[in-house]
Amino acid sequence: MPALIFDCDGVLADTERYGHLPAFNRAFREAGVPVQWSEQEYGRKVLIGGGKERMRSEFTAQLAARWPGCPTDPAAQDELIAELHRRKTALYTERIAAGDIAPRPGIARISAEADAAGWQLAVASTSAEPSVRAVLRRAVGDELAGRFAVFAGDIVPHKKPAPDIYRHALDTLGVAAADAVVVEDSGIGLDAARGAGLATIVTVSSYTADEDFTGAALVLSDLGDIDAGAPMRVLADPASLAPSGQIDLTDIEAVRRAAHVEEK
Repeated sequence: MPALIFDCDGVLADTERYGHLPAFNRAFREAGVPVQWSEQEYGRKVLIGGGKERMRSEFTAQLAARWPGCPTDPAAQDELIAELHRRKTALYTERIAAGDIAPRPGIARISAEADAAGWQLAVASTSAEPSVRAVLRRAVGDELAGRFAVFAGDIVPHKKPAPDIYRHALDTLGVAAADAVVVEDSGIGLDAARGAGLATIVTVSSYTADEDFTGAALVLSDLGDIDAGAPMRVLADPASLAPSGQIDLTDIEAVRRAAHVEEK
């Protein structure tokens, strides 16, 4: 049974700028940590896979010099980062539950189409699992979300751009790389998927539009939803697949076949 695997942030919804960033900053403020990321600064942080890892990048000698309360013991730092991340996750899921961030075009439509055709559905993300499940339910509805496998957070030791999360997903789903297609939005996500041998469609997000997507089967503005008046734009089509208006399951299968033929 083939599989369609989505990244979460930037793919199911454009969550980085409007969800994660304000949640990180509020968690810092509440804990008295003198860190507030601007949109531009956070654009650099998204190149780091994992929320705790992004937070950890701030715990430097420079932070300790201007914040007397900064823990210097590694175990104490780990404890504070874990506490901050738990609070950030709660704040983020509240924003998602409130409906503050809309799903990206085409996610619910293509998920339902793939499910009806017997494809396995999954999300593979470096975000915390509660955050991923909140976005997934908002994107496709509770019933269909319940049929997704979710691989998230610290489930593997090395986060994207390492391919571990995708290899774990393939092993758990029992599907060969040649029988799966990934939808990603970032360069590090593309590297992770391609490192696991997976054909990858990229739908650029607000933080990733200018990244290098060499190796992607398709680069798109989004998956498109013609009925909702939101046709997609094709940004790169190296295999000359020529999708039009919106991605459907025929296009997904064409991506999978083209990648398999290319490998042979």
